[in-house]
Amino acid sequence: MMPQRLGVNVDHVATLRNARGGAHPDPLAAALAAIAAGADGITIHLREDRRHIRDADVAAVRAAISKPLNLEMAATEEMLGIALATRPHACCIVPEKRTEVTTEGGLDVRGQHNSLRPIVAKLSAAGIRVSLFIDPEAAQLQASADIGADIVELHTGAYADGRDGELERLMEAAKLATRLGLECHAGHGLTFDNVTPVSAIPEVVELNIGHFIIGQAIFDGLAPVIGHMRSLMLGART
Repeated sequence: MMPQRLGVNVDHVATLRNARGGAHPDPLAAALAAIAAGADGITIHLREDRRHIRDADVAAVRAAISKPLNLEMAATEEMLGIALATRPHACCIVPEKRTEVTTEGGLDVRGQHNSLRPIVAKLSAAGIRVSLFIDPEAAQLQASADIGADIVELHTGAYADGRDGELERLMEAAKLATRLGLECHAGHGLTFDNVTPVSAIPEVVELNIGHFIIGQAIFDGLAPVIGHMRSLMLGART
């Protein structure tokens, strides 16, 4: 089984910085530390309201890191323009509501087929890999393939909440994604306690984890937390 990549989301370092203002703690410093500790890539979400990551953070991280940058973004003209100007390795299109604390569910690719297709096409034409953050549903997977996405990231929130049958749904969705020619990632709500079963799904080639890693790093340090997460992922694959 191929080794599984770990993408680390550093949004909540910016959340802590913004709570007080100023420049500390710096999400770029966190991104560099995460890479030094073994992260395979960095994820940041530039929200419309800039509640954590800011435009300057996107530019700084893009310019400084040696590993791929995954820019999470809503499907808006503003974010499309920023993505095309920044040229990250990948863009993950996510649903976004100002009232939500965190992303509450997957993108409705099937229902937004016509509006998403040109955004996917423009990102792809710029050499940016396009990922769609979706619930593990066959209709959403098929729609993602139909509009030309490279990747789907399966929303693991319901699984992390302990909902019955969710691991099985993720397993079936990962198999279908592969059959449709989509690279399969997963993320949301993953922790030391629940990551192993998802990591063991052979079709899932990357996990993106942020809130837990940053929160646990307050107690244990960023490098030990990333190291332990990677060891759990390795154990699941072997």
